[in-house]
Amino acid sequence: QVQLVESGGGLVQAGGSLRLSCAASGRTFSNYAMGWFRQAPGKERAFVAAITWNGGRTYYADSVKGRFTISRDNAKNTVNLQMNSLKPEDTAVYYCAAGKNRIVVPTTTQDVASWGQGTQVTVSS
Repeated sequence: QVQLVESGGGLVQAGGSLRLSCAASGRTFSNYAMGWFRQAPGKERAFVAAITWNGGRTYYADSVKGRFTISRDNAKNTVNLQMNSLKPEDTAVYYCAAGKNRIVVPTTTQDVASWGQGTQVTVSS
């Protein structure tokens, strides 16, 4: 099992930037592929970005490609999401997610073994 805690959410104007961080504790962080999802009110939780256990490969939803960057630091047990050129449609609760193991990269909710509590990102127009 792994515990995940997000931070860095907030209110930003369109075109601005935010950096989300996720701190992991429990089992060894490097044992897990990691990802970020987001959920707006009344909508399904949707994939945003993911990264393999060693950071060798990254994956992005088309809607954020070129604007968001996922990274991880296994020495610090953290995964980050740098969000640039934010748009009002990026407004959502953002969730850190751990895959089931090193192999399963969480690109769908079915791939997720553990969720963070979520952090609100609001982008004003």
